[in-house]
Amino acid sequence: MTGTAPFSARSWLFAPGDSERKMEKAAAGPADVVLLDLEDAVAPENKPAARSMVAAFLAARTAEERRRLWVRVNPLDGPHTLADLAAIIPAGPGGVMLPKSRGRADVDTLDHYLSALEVAAGLARGSTRVIVLVTETAEGMFTTGTYGGAPRLVAMTWGAEDLADAVGASENRTPDGGYGFTYELARSLCLLGASAAGVAAVETIQGDFRDLDGLRRRAEKVRRDGYRGMLAIHPDQVGVINAAFTPTEEELAEAREIVDLFAAHPGAGTIGHKGAMLDRPHLARARALLAWGGQA
Repeated sequence: MTGTAPFSARSWLFAPGDSERKMEKAAAGPADVVLLDLEDAVAPENKPAARSMVAAFLAARTAEERRRLWVRVNPLDGPHTLADLAAIIPAGPGGVMLPKSRGRADVDTLDHYLSALEVAAGLARGSTRVIVLVTETAEGMFTTGTYGGAPRLVAMTWGAEDLADAVGASENRTPDGGYGFTYELARSLCLLGASAAGVAAVETIQGDFRDLDGLRRRAEKVRRDGYRGMLAIHPDQVGVINAAFTPTEEELAEAREIVDLFAAHPGAGTIGHKGAMLDRPHLARARALLAWGGQA
């Protein structure tokens, strides 16, 4: 199935799948999506127990509650993915995060697994949505533009820590605290790949969950670049992320003014406005902002 409905979420909060307390806390909070984690947050010896815990956690929720409860499974090139999916899909999660994706072929493979498990569980085929982590391997960096039309795909995000491991780097940060070139490239390739695929780009985590001012600055910056949401590792980050990725009243009013201005001059290619010249790309961005803010 390739006709996925538009999907939007500002905050994506991880919760370890082997901690019922942390899953409960995350689900009770304001995150748009809660990612119950079976991958990095769970040691290999604890994965069987975590699968059972996540499946039970999902099964205890209503269908409406499960729409925002997603699961990060293990990568396809390892031994755990099918066991993860077989445990959780009958419980009807809202979606699946696929880590360490190597390209479009991984999403196609995941779609086949999900389709079989959905049919076996009596669920609607295609009901489980997918977000992919696209830059955690060196191979994945070269395939970020291959996801157009990928089944179930609604969002793409990127990772810097696993990529550093993949390339043998000792550090992925510069002395001033920013990401090095390779990792800024990963961020740009994710954004461009998501745009080419027509899905949302989601910014990677900020590891220092205490630095909320830094988180706000970074979230506002990547939003200006075109990102539409951000991963979170701590509940305290969610409110900052939600605010940063919500259009302000001033932004919406300015966008409405631009749309109305072009509507009043339907044949114009450019229009003078507040000392600047506006053209059709300005109109397209204004319309997109209004649609994002629910005012289209």
